Amino acid sequence: MPPKRSARAPWSKAMIRSQLEVVSQVRPPSLVLTNATYLNMYVKQWKQANIWIEHDRIVYVGPDVPKAAVETVDMSGKYIVPGYIEPHAHPFQLYNPATLSKYAGERGTTTLVNDNMLLFLQNKEQAFAQLEAMQQLPTSTYWWARLDTQTELDRDSVLVDSERIHAWFNHPDVIMAGELTAWPRTLKGDDEMLQWMLDAETCGLPVEGHFPGASAKTLTKMALMGVHSDHEAMTAEEALCRLEHGYTTTLRHSSIRPDLPGLIRGLLDAGLEAFDHVMVTTDGSTPGFYQDGLQDALVKIMIEAGLPPIEAYRIVSLNVARHFGLDHVLGSIAPGRIAHLNILDAVDEPRPSAVIAKGQWIYRDGTSEFPNELVDAALALMPSTNVDIELTPNDLSFSMPVGLDMVNSVIMKLFKITHDTGQDELPRDGDESFLMLLDKEGKWRLNTVLKGFANDFGGLVSSYSISGDYLILGKCKQDMLTAFERMKELGGGIVLVDRGEVIAEIPLPLCGMTSKEPVERLIVQEEGLRAELLTRGYKFEDPIYTLLFLASTHLPYVRATPLGIYEVMKKQILFPAILR
Repeated sequence: MPPKRSARAPWSKAMIRSQLEVVSQVRPPSLVLTNATYLNMYVKQWKQANIWIEHDRIVYVGPDVPKAAVETVDMSGKYIVPGYIEPHAHPFQLYNPATLSKYAGERGTTTLVNDNMLLFLQNKEQAFAQLEAMQQLPTSTYWWARLDTQTELDRDSVLVDSERIHAWFNHPDVIMAGELTAWPRTLKGDDEMLQWMLDAETCGLPVEGHFPGASAKTLTKMALMGVHSDHEAMTAEEALCRLEHGYTTTLRHSSIRPDLPGLIRGLLDAGLEAFDHVMVTTDGSTPGFYQDGLQDALVKIMIEAGLPPIEAYRIVSLNVARHFGLDHVLGSIAPGRIAHLNILDAVDEPRPSAVIAKGQWIYRDGTSEFPNELVDAALALMPSTNVDIELTPNDLSFSMPVGLDMVNSVIMKLFKITHDTGQDELPRDGDESFLMLLDKEGKWRLNTVLKGFANDFGGLVSSYSISGDYLILGKCKQDMLTAFERMKELGGGIVLVDRGEVIAEIPLPLCGMTSKEPVERLIVQEEGLRAELLTRGYKFEDPIYTLLFLASTHLPYVRATPLGIYEVMKKQILFPAILR
């Protein structure tokens, strides 16, 4: 049993004494916002006050003005709300935790609760050093601890055991366990998984589910096992069912599930009046989806769907803080809270014109003031990629009788291969492509065919995948080899080649999964790749998610995994990967 953990306490005794001196006007606050119209979350009203900030903490909210202050700013005509909180971020969708925090913070999302998938299988000391570097940013970063890897790993992979799980549970920045994609295992008798869920409860960590299409009885059983929340409702009826079963219910609006407008309208039409246990998430959308922002964009959607603005702002602040037991430091504008503040030009315009994070300006007057040197320091601790594998024509031998047929961006079904896969190129008037999953250490490979991806391209190689192995697909084997060599030169990435020419590429030198580039630059790169694939026959919502989830066993029906072609429902390997 792991020991109980305590929440991160940001302030020492000396800091608190200094803050008390500020309130007593023994010393001046570092920042005062005068004539502020701010949203008081606890009475659900807009109030007038002066807000005193000492370094990273709000120390006073009320009518008094201090005798002196390091900086005083008149907020007349503005509206101030707490910094927004994203409760379910996947900070490895080509971007990385540091660059996402900067981009999100400048748009008002000053706190991210992050998936630890990218760090989960790293050396513990290396991973935790990255967590500490993230704490130096003016934005706030918390994490959740995975209980499973979302794919079937080969026997040489890092062991997922109680020691690793408990080390994450006890880290002060970890505030949640999950998301529980392997929940069917638990229902079928996996007591190790159930024990980890109970251990999370002991550590004070809520457990996040992952229950698409779950029945009321399944929700009941998972609640009995200790699950507190879920983000997989696709309809208002499913959301209401989760709320009625006592779940904190997160409504999703993402690049593959842009559901929020319909969910809000449906809940309002159903007569829902209590939104205290509702949160919203962009669920790790790919970069292009974030052109309009993160939680600021979701607040806009909720208001336009008919939700009162005060309720919308509570959903992205106090509701989240309260769910994670952090409402004593986050989610409101009140004494004792971290000074995350968004300055708005209008109540119904949630994109802030200025942002304060941990008491410092990170965006104002149309200009970023985010400390880029802290982003660089965090990036320096993230492992780089060295692709040291030779791919040869002999590796591109395809003889498997079955392949994967795309139902949508992320769901695959089995199909019988009819084309002659012994040739060097597949016909471009069809939608079948060669597909190889290659071990990141070069020990094994899985060769099959993917149907429905695209029809007019030569080769595409990606180091970006849920298992961390290399995806190699295409119509032309020579173009596939060319794309692989270019990916090696980049030190990881996604490369599209056609007729010997590199058409588009996204360098991903950090872990082979993420870019060093600012999110704004990454949006341009991703949109360029996406546009090329769409013109070449890709017909679904999100090609980046297709690459990520080809090996992911929490989705139906068959997957290409490190162990082989895997049938998800029966949990069996149909055709194994082979040694090189």
